[in-house]
Amino acid sequence: MGEEELKLLVTVVVGAQDDAHARGACQDLLRMIGGTVVESRDCSDEEPGCWSVMIGLRSGVYAMSGDPAGLARAVRVFIRGLGTNTGVPRICCEPPTAWTVLEDPELVGNLVNGGERVLVEAWSGALPPVPGTSNQTAAAPRPKDPGGKASTSLWLMVDVVTERPTAAQWQARALAARITRSATVTGTAEHEGLQRVRIDLGGCAEPPKKAVQAAAERLGRTGWSAVDHDGSVAVLRWVAEPRPASGIAALELTGGPSGERFDGEGPPQAAAWTVPT
Repeated sequence: MGEEELKLLVTVVVGAQDDAHARGACQDLLRMIGGTVVESRDCSDEEPGCWSVMIGLRSGVYAMSGDPAGLARAVRVFIRGLGTNTGVPRICCEPPTAWTVLEDPELVGNLVNGGERVLVEAWSGALPPVPGTSNQTAAAPRPKDPGGKASTSLWLMVDVVTERPTAAQWQARALAARITRSATVTGTAEHEGLQRVRIDLGGCAEPPKKAVQAAAERLGRTGWSAVDHDGSVAVLRWVAEPRPASGIAALELTGGPSGERFDGEGPPQAAAWTVPT
């Protein structure tokens, strides 16, 4: 297999009144980097008065599929292209994606009027799915039952070695994007020296065991536990050994019947598992 041009997905979080204002605030950035707005959504449920605008574009960087160095290079080249005085923050890499977050108020404000932060992701293969588009390559199936209701609720728990909740959330979001673009962060808390991020992945029609197995397959990695059951709830876990100095230390996928064990605060198993030091 030869090299491919890596793709970029740039997500801007901006203070805006509505979709039109959010897109309008990104016009200067669009003229600078090119690309196309692939989604704009209201994220005020997570941050009051905020919208996120997602821009897809070509990176101009070619690499073998899933090559970590190539993915990191694509992010680095893009960041440096924003300006000669733009420093490159730490780049995280979890093939098939690498990403970083720009949070410097002066830099982000110069790029986007009212901008708060910018997530830059490089991807090999197809971009992750975005609601309302035809790109379904990496999406976990999310059909509903004939009655119009999802039969299984799916959750992701991510433990990240970092001191900053924001950095943990962005890393967790990048992973969740491999499963669905409609994921919602429902909470972040410090846990055993880590930041634990809880994400609602929404509903699907598969039974709990198949739902967590399908999600784990899309997240990749080896070393997942066997499926554990607590009544009708299925749980899959992955733990990095040894614990990394930074980055993702553990994952937990939980699936259970909609409306029975899930009350909007996350699955009961979330507080029961620990990550070895």
